[in-house]
Amino acid sequence: MKRFHVHVSVNDLARSIRFYSAIFGATPTVVKGDYAKWMLEDPRINFAISERGDTAGVNHLGLQVDGADELTALRRQVSLADIAADEEPAAECCYALSDKYWIEDPQGVAWETFHTLGHIPMFGKDHANPSPAASACCTPAAMG
Repeated sequence: MKRFHVHVSVNDLARSIRFYSAIFGATPTVVKGDYAKWMLEDPRINFAISERGDTAGVNHLGLQVDGADELTALRRQVSLADIAADEEPAAECCYALSDKYWIEDPQGVAWETFHTLGHIPMFGKDHANPSPAASACCTPAAMG
């Protein structure tokens, strides 16, 4: 089953956690020093925020799937529509290890489709040099 994903870059993580917790009526599932995530069932959404972007606002949208077969089926659907995709198997991003691919809509909005394989202790591969521009949310350079 698919889960809608939204990632928003924020200027003040604590203030944003309070705001979104009030909106969702729930505390985040994951909280790190620079990141928070709500895994909600109603609405079925993976909503994440981070202080790692250089511009506040929607960073990217996406779909999270429950398994590799579903990820393959959605990737095939995109391929049949002649939409270019950037594949990222075993990507380390947002404190998670995931198989994913990225596409852009006609307006240039990045879309991530992914299957989470597990959790990791750092934001991603950029943990040793976390510059905001390089680590906004692991979007490929051409799309971020």
